[in-house]
Amino acid sequence: MNPMREVFVDKVVVHMGVGESGDKLTKAVDIMKKITGNNPVKSVAKKTNPAFGIRKGAPISCKVTLRGKTAGDFLDTALAIVERRVSTSQFDESGNFSFGIEEHTDFPGMSYDPQIGIYGMDINVILARRGVRIARRNIERHRLPKKQMVQPEDAIAFLKSRYMAEVA
Repeated sequence: MNPMREVFVDKVVVHMGVGESGDKLTKAVDIMKKITGNNPVKSVAKKTNPAFGIRKGAPISCKVTLRGKTAGDFLDTALAIVERRVSTSQFDESGNFSFGIEEHTDFPGMSYDPQIGIYGMDINVILARRGVRIARRNIERHRLPKKQMVQPEDAIAFLKSRYMAEVA
């Protein structure tokens, strides 16, 4: 097979939305740090929503971006938690996919603590092929050819072969 046609995990973004700042967000940041091994970045609210007590610009969630080997290892662990099942509706037209984990206690080494509670998270997986840099570089940027873009069928085949996942 042509090495330029191989699909790989470009990055994995793990997001935990708690809806408010303060102690709850601090606990979520600590949990995220333990699970991923990286320092999370806090995300702020884009709009004010008085019904939920959210102000524009207030930190309400945290996220971590994983790349390389750590992204692949984390994805393997996360897929094991969801029993290696992903739905076709979770794929977008660019071959990326997302899924959720309801409880952080499902990860190895994590246990339930009544002081902390239970937090869920979203996992977004971005897939790419070699040569994607031409669309991202600053000098002489070009559009990525259609045949070099990852299609949903390619992503499903990659997921089945590399992670032994079941796509229904």
